[in-house]
Amino acid sequence: MDEFDIETPATPDLEDPVLIEGLPGVGHVGKLAAEHLLEEFDGELVRRVYSEHFPPQVTVDEGRTELASAEVHAIRDADRDLLVLTGDHQAGDGPGHYRLADAYLDVADEFGVERIYALGGVPTGELVDEPDVVGAATTDGFIDDLEDVGVEFRENEPAGGIVGVSGLLLGLGERRGYEAACLMGETSGYLVDPKSARAVLEVLQQAVDFDVGYDALEDRAEEMEEVVKRIRQMEQSAAPSEEDLRYIG
Repeated sequence: MDEFDIETPATPDLEDPVLIEGLPGVGHVGKLAAEHLLEEFDGELVRRVYSEHFPPQVTVDEGRTELASAEVHAIRDADRDLLVLTGDHQAGDGPGHYRLADAYLDVADEFGVERIYALGGVPTGELVDEPDVVGAATTDGFIDDLEDVGVEFRENEPAGGIVGVSGLLLGLGERRGYEAACLMGETSGYLVDPKSARAVLEVLQQAVDFDVGYDALEDRAEEMEEVVKRIRQMEQSAAPSEEDLRYIG
C-alpha cells in the first residue's frame, strides 16, 4: 500500500460546509461527539482514508475484519451542511500526524470548507460533574464568536498545547487560510466521558446552528455515572479513618 490510499465513495454538492473532527483522544470526548452526530443524522460516506501511518492492525466485528482507516461523512439533513471526520485511530508517529492532517485538509479543500471545528477533551485529573468547554482558535474573530456561545478561553490552557490531528488542523489549517477552532470538554482523563461530549456538542450546535437530540448520549452518561459512583465508593472505602491515622508514624 502507498503512504495514503483514499477511497471516494461519493462527492455530493455541499453548501458552505464546516468540517468537524472527532478522533480518539482524552476521554474519547471528540470521538463520542462525532459519532453521536453520525448516529443522529443521515450521513453519507464521502471519503475513506487508509494510511501506513495508522497502527498495523484490523478491527474485528463478529469475525469480519476491516483495515484501520479514517472516514469523512457528509451530513445534509442538519440545518447546516457538515463534514464529519472520525475513526478509531490516530497516527502512530509524529510525521504521520502531519501527513494525515494534510490529507484531511485536502478533503476540506475539495468540498469548499472555510471553518474547521476540532473536538476533544481537556484533562482535569479529577471527576467533573458539570464540565465546561475550553477553546482555542486561529483568529480573534473566531474567539469572539465562540465566547458568545459559552466557550472559555483560559491563559496557558490546555497546558502543553493541543497534540495530534486536533492541534494540527488548527496549525496547518491556519497556514492554508482556514479559520479553525478546537472545542475541549473538561474531563477526568481516565474515563470515557459522554457527559463532556454532550457539553461540547451543545456549544457546537449553537456555533454552527443545527439541532440534535441527546437521548443516546444521555443513556451512555447514566451508565458512566454508575461507574463513577462505584469508583467513588471504592475511594471512600480505601481512605484511612482518623482512628487508623493515629497509629501511623
